[in-house]
Amino acid sequence: MTVSPLSSAVAKSTGQEQEGPAAAGPPAPARTTAAGPGRSRLRRAVRENLVAYLFLAAGVLCFAVFSWYPIVRGALLGFQQVTFAQPAQWVGLDNFQRLVDDPLFLTAWKNTGYFTLLALVFGFAAPFATAVVLNELRHGRSYLRMTVYLPVMLPPIVTMLLWRWFYDPGPGLFNNVLGVFHLPAQQWLESENLAMVSLVLVSTWANMGTTTLIYLAALGGIPGELYEAAELDGASIRQRLWHVTIPQMRFILMITLLLQVIGTMQVFVEPFVLTGGGPDDATVTVLLLLYRYAFVYNDFGLASAMSTLLFVVLGLFAGVYLRLTRTKG
Repeated sequence: MTVSPLSSAVAKSTGQEQEGPAAAGPPAPARTTAAGPGRSRLRRAVRENLVAYLFLAAGVLCFAVFSWYPIVRGALLGFQQVTFAQPAQWVGLDNFQRLVDDPLFLTAWKNTGYFTLLALVFGFAAPFATAVVLNELRHGRSYLRMTVYLPVMLPPIVTMLLWRWFYDPGPGLFNNVLGVFHLPAQQWLESENLAMVSLVLVSTWANMGTTTLIYLAALGGIPGELYEAAELDGASIRQRLWHVTIPQMRFILMITLLLQVIGTMQVFVEPFVLTGGGPDDATVTVLLLLYRYAFVYNDFGLASAMSTLLFVVLGLFAGVYLRLTRTKG
């Protein structure tokens, strides 16, 4: 039988139309098979790390409840009038205006700055000098390290009561020592000129142990070849200290300096226990005034405003600390 060219063309065209959809195939199953493994991998990853996620959630919850929420709540109280007997009322910046108008506000900041300055003079130099001396010793180093760190392990209230007896104007230890040398007794905590210095000495003695151990660890990391080269060049102890020790510990010294500023600006226990802010408000610090606002005057809005300002100031120093550590890293 003869097939015409027209019939052959029609047959080919019809065959192509029938085979086209079958050859292409439906795209939906391909997408389903591609998405299925992704979801299964996600479910498997969640299932394998479920315990870790639960522990992480517990930690975040603890921080949120006991750290972040009090910070946020305290900042909000600074803009409210709070009595805890009636609902809090928003007062805007009135609490901050009352702070500025309070004569003790500037006095507290001045006293805190003075305490911080004295703490840098005594509390920053004493641990470094102690660490350098201990590092040069060859015998009894471990015993002396324990002795230096012992005050840190004492409860703060025990330390304050011990030093109150030292400063006692009658049978106190310091006045008895002065009497041995025929020197006049001093009113250590009752004199406006000596009260703040006395508090700084207490704080330095109680807290220098930790910083001393940090300096000792840093001194142990300085290469001994540097000291040997300095000795061969005829450098004295003072020259080795100035040209080798301090440059090698420059970063550690800067970090401890910032941490000490942050810590000393939060001084509270020493003036609260030893002087109560006296004599004549000469030792009223920021935290002590904040305590008075909250628990003596029952003005929690004013106390929260004071804490917010202190938080901002300390946050600036903390930012410098983070910047330095990030640069070092």
